[in-house]
Amino acid sequence: MSDKDRNTDKGAGGFGFVDFLARLAAALVLVLVTYNPTGWSYIHWLKNAFSGDGLGPVHFLAGAVLIAGWTIFFVATRRSLGDLGLVIVAAILATLVWLLVDMGWLGFNSVTSISWVILVCLSVILAVGLSWSHIWRRLSGQFEVDQVSD
Repeated sequence: MSDKDRNTDKGAGGFGFVDFLARLAAALVLVLVTYNPTGWSYIHWLKNAFSGDGLGPVHFLAGAVLIAGWTIFFVATRRSLGDLGLVIVAAILATLVWLLVDMGWLGFNSVTSISWVILVCLSVILAVGLSWSHIWRRLSGQFEVDQVSD
């Protein structure tokens, strides 16, 4: 098997930038469907339901699906990165945002712009957490496995 075949063989545990982007897109969907500053989110939908006809089964179903998604993403991220890893990734993102603001490429002119930056950073943290085992394997050549006590 050539090196090219080995790098593109997903069955052998290959992981690339496109795979990370897919995880980032999934994290963005989860985060932005839950809340975003545009007014079109689950949180806004619930708020409008409370002031209107009330909650229905569709609200509860959507909420349960979102809770399942958040649980999967959060548990995977926490297990993969750990507390220290979460702090490190958050510090890197905060420093990157600071750099972009310092260079004038990013401005915090409103609460909405701050909200978007926070939501994107949260999505990146979740995507890194979902991807970290693959990234670690690519960097170190070592597998990460959970230890289950009997």
